[in-house]
Order: sequence, then C-alpha cells, then structure tokens
Amino acid sequence: MKRFDLVVIGAGPSGYAAAMRALDFKKTILLIERNKVGGAGITNGALSSKTWWELSREAFAFRKSLKKYNLKVPVMSYKELQSDVHKAVSDRKEMLEEHMRELRNTTYANLLEFRKGDAKLLSQHEVEITHGAKKEVVYAESIILATGSRPRYLPELPIDEKIVMTSEGIEEMEDFPESLVIVGAGVIGCEYATIFSGFGRTKVHLIDKGDRILPFEDEDIVRIVERNMENNGVLIHRSSRLVGMKLVNGRVEYELEYTDGSHETFNVEKALISVGRVANLEDLWEDKVGINISKRGIDNQDTQTNISNIYAVGDLTADISLVNVGELEGRYAVEKIFGKPERKLVYENISTIMFLSPEVAGVGLNETQAKEKGIDYKVVTLEYCTIPRAIAKRNTQGFIKLLVTCDDHMKILGMKVIGNHASSAIQAVAVLISMDKGIEELAECVHPHPSITEGIQECVRMFLGKSLFKPPALSGILTCRKYSGGQYEDIVF
Repeated sequence: MKRFDLVVIGAGPSGYAAAMRALDFKKTILLIERNKVGGAGITNGALSSKTWWELSREAFAFRKSLKKYNLKVPVMSYKELQSDVHKAVSDRKEMLEEHMRELRNTTYANLLEFRKGDAKLLSQHEVEITHGAKKEVVYAESIILATGSRPRYLPELPIDEKIVMTSEGIEEMEDFPESLVIVGAGVIGCEYATIFSGFGRTKVHLIDKGDRILPFEDEDIVRIVERNMENNGVLIHRSSRLVGMKLVNGRVEYELEYTDGSHETFNVEKALISVGRVANLEDLWEDKVGINISKRGIDNQDTQTNISNIYAVGDLTADISLVNVGELEGRYAVEKIFGKPERKLVYENISTIMFLSPEVAGVGLNETQAKEKGIDYKVVTLEYCTIPRAIAKRNTQGFIKLLVTCDDHMKILGMKVIGNHASSAIQAVAVLISMDKGIEELAECVHPHPSITEGIQECVRMFLGKSLFKPPALSGILTCRKYSGGQYEDIVF
C-alpha cells in the first residue's frame, strides 16, 4: 500500500490550492479527481459564466454604439460566442494540467501524484480509488476533502438539462432561446438574467419570491440593478411563488401564485433553475469513518472535521461558497496540518463581486448585515458623478458606500461599490479590515488620477470632515449619516 503525507480528494479550486500549498512543505501528496481538473469553478461555474458576462457586456456596448450612428445591429453567432467560452475554459484547464506535468521537472519532482477516479474513505487513513475496473487503496497521514458541489435539483420540476436546465445544462445550449425563465433571484440567477438580456436576443423572466431581488443586499444597490434589468427587457415576477412547471409541446409552461392569491400562467422556450447548490458527499466515506455532517455540509472547525486528520474545504462546508474562499480554506487547512497558520481563518475581509449591470463589489458588512447584527455604524455614500474617471468613461451610474464603527476610532466595517471598475476599488479596504484598522490609513493615500479609487479617499475625507465636496451642498449625491438605535441622522460637521 503506497503511503502519502496528504491525500486531497477533488481537484477543483480548493483542492488544487491545497495540493500546491502542501508542496511548499515538501510533503508527498496524492491529488484525486473524478471529472475535470479545475472543477465547477472552471467548467460550469465562475470562469465560464463570467466569460459569458464579458461577452454579453461587449455585445451590449456594441449595440449601444451602433445606435449612435444609426447603424443596424448585426446578428451574433451563438456558436462563435460559445466557442469563445469553451476556449477560455479549455485554456485554464490546460494550464492547470500542464503545471502539474511540468512540476516533474522541478525540485518538486516525486512529491505530487495525480489520479483520475472516484475516491472513498475506507477508514481514517485508507482511501480507495476506483477508475473503471481498476481499484487501488492508498494510506494517507492526513486527508483533505474538496469534492465541491452541484446545482440543487427540485424534484417537482421537469429538469432534463435541455429545456429545463441548471447551470450545468445551460452551458450546452445550441442557440439563444427566444425566451427564458429563471427560477431564483439570488446572485447566480441575477447574473444569468444580466447575461442573456445583455445580448438582446432573449426575453428573460425572473421569478422572485420576495418583493425585490437579491434579498441579502442593500436596497439602494438593488434599485439600480433592478432598474437596469427592466430597462433591458427583463420581466421580474415579484412576490411570486412557482406552483407548477411542465413541458408543453417542447416548451416550458409555468404557473405563479402571487401574495394576493392570484394565479398567472406563462409560456417560454426554456427554463433555468438556480436555487442553490448541494455538497458532493455521496459515497465519499464508509459509515465507520464517522464524519459529522449537517444540512449545509460537513461540520468543521477551522477546516478540521471531528476526525482529527481529516479536513473539509470549499463547497463541502457550511461556509461561503466562492472560489477565492475555497482556495483560502484549502491553503489554510494545509498550514494547519503541516505548520502553524500565521493568522486565524476569518471571513470578514472576503472580497466579493457580482457580475450584474453594473458590477457590484463588496467587502465586509453591508448595511443590511450590520442592522441584522445590531451594530450601530456611520456610513458615507458618494455617487460616481463626482469621480473624474467615471465622467471620462461617460458612465456615472453607481456609487461607493463605506461603513465604519459608530465611535471615534471609525474602524472599517465594510464597503460596497456599484458601477464601472467596482472590483478594482475594494482590495485596499479588505486589507485594512483584516488588520482591524481605522480610516486614517486611507485618508492620505495618493491614488492615481483619474481613477475610481479616488472616490474611496473622498469617502474617508467626508468622515473626517475635510472632503473636497461638502455633503450639505450636494444633497443626494453625497451623504454622511449615522445609524444608531434603529434611526438615521445626518452627520453635521
């Protein structure tokens, strides 16, 4: 029986990151993957959907430019666009595989092995690998489970991945659907609504059981996203519940019930079901191994399960299901196994981005979360129309919002940015949150001009009472308020 210091099951973002971090400790590693290296984060997840989003954004901007010159919009080839997406996915996958092959020619040679197949824990240290008719059992001092997740299926819906699809089936469509209903108004559902409406070839319906999409997000963010969706032809079914869906003559017929008790039936060409993901746990270990699980995934404490040498990372756990979080957890688990992490694993400074119209980026708490936690705070909001770079790009839709503690220390709680270049504006704030620092660190930073990040500096200066633009003079464009005891009040300097 071959022995390894570490066996990693799953070569998606978290598993791959864990294996590569273990190389730094000069340990022997076996990385096992049953499908494709890179996992859903590449093949039918973050990379593929974001490539579609980039193409959709380009198509929208192109159509908008043609209108200026009264030119006819050419017909886009779905197959060519799809080929671009497949090429992006293939390039990333091949890079990961080539990297593993080339490691054999480096000082890491003989440390990393890769196996294709299904893995199952027979005991705390024994892992069985099945590939076709071949079986192999290896010994692992430590094990990291990183088998990821898959789209959640609703058994009452006729999901066939051709007409009624999840995020897996939608990647294989052969043309733009004339109409598409999306069940689920969370991040993924809203991103696909943005993508297909952006191409201008599909009438998108979006079912939202609440009175607004993205219920975890602040209302001022949601207002902009909803307005842009509807201006682009998206039909948002608010306060509605899907009570039935069936296939009729090769199309989708669905029935909604609204909060007032009324019913309405719609007919569309295709449907996308986007109601979350479930962990890939089936047949992953024998019962005697005894790993504790909950409804949301494997129970763990700082990536470590109740079995001392077995760790779980990425979408298998109840933590945030994001590629960057999975990679962070994979690396952290290895550091716990073979060393001592320099800092505790925290999620407060995790940067996120939603690929909507416009893009939305954030780090730390938003106002909705701060209120739910009962935290008093100060908040400033600065509209993009005050930022020279946004003016130069001829797109001033959006704003920067910064939250700090409601005391003299004004430690940063979080930031939200909606608009062009939103994601480029948040990283410095993420670092300061992780360092538990206040806004003074940002106050005198010299930002490049013109840049969107200059708006962050102006937000900080508003808190300090020394901004270039004064909030009372530009009411509605700049705001500086305190939220305490369930009430807002303007901050007056």
